[in-house]
Amino acid sequence: MSALPDLRGKVAVVTGGASGIGMGIARQLIAEGMQVVIGDIEAGPLRKAADDLGAVGILTDVSDLDSVRALARSATERFGTVHVVCNNAGVGPLAAIADLTMADWHWIIGVNLYGVIHGVQTFLPVLQANEDGGHIVNTASMAGLVAPPRLGAYSVTKFGVVALTEVLAAELAQTGSKVGVSVLCPGVVRTNIGTSSRNRPAHLAGGGLKDVDIAREDNPLYRWISPQEAGGAAVRAIKRGDLYAPCARAPRAAVLTVTTAAPARDGRRPAVRPRRGRRASAMRHCR
Repeated sequence: MSALPDLRGKVAVVTGGASGIGMGIARQLIAEGMQVVIGDIEAGPLRKAADDLGAVGILTDVSDLDSVRALARSATERFGTVHVVCNNAGVGPLAAIADLTMADWHWIIGVNLYGVIHGVQTFLPVLQANEDGGHIVNTASMAGLVAPPRLGAYSVTKFGVVALTEVLAAELAQTGSKVGVSVLCPGVVRTNIGTSSRNRPAHLAGGGLKDVDIAREDNPLYRWISPQEAGGAAVRAIKRGDLYAPCARAPRAAVLTVTTAAPARDGRRPAVRPRRGRRASAMRHCR
């Protein structure tokens, strides 16, 4: 797969860049000498993050294709082109599938999956037009590799992101494109995703999805990483041309399953075995 070993002087766009993993990615890209544009739906945190990072902030709703197109126009008008796009914005509330409403599904798919689709659809032609090539990083999750109870809606979106990225990588390779693509698969990261509902639109209000702050749980199975560590994994994937960019310290993917599953009637938690093959290998090779 195509890689970008030298990022100095190039231009990156990061969605969800005002906090969490997005800010971690932006910070690492700036450290590599890139000009960075961050898009985010929250105006106040966006201004603060842009000032703190030395980045350009553009108000963006990734669930709205026109908003993502406006982000691309702003970036290209300012810098002439874009070399790296990180489709990172996402939400992460939990609920059992039986408790979900259609409003729940439309909200979480709109942000987590359509947000990535909109980013790929909008920026891929820009990257393909670059003589130096380019790279896309799509943020999925370890929950896009193994699906735990109560994370059904979230896992649907993240499995979709993994599938989109895998197929796009194969298609780009078949055509000899200079554009590469990676899927970032974080485990538990210290972010504010536990308060995702603060950005839920009024027209999609109501439903079973609830914010859960797992940072409050004292669980020895969690292996926390920082947003900067996740950002470092993204940068390594860009520079090396890696398809998978796992960034979880957990010794096995089943950690997500164990920690989010509701106890069965006998008090035991259900066991779900991790996948095997290339994805399982990717989960084991986290650096």
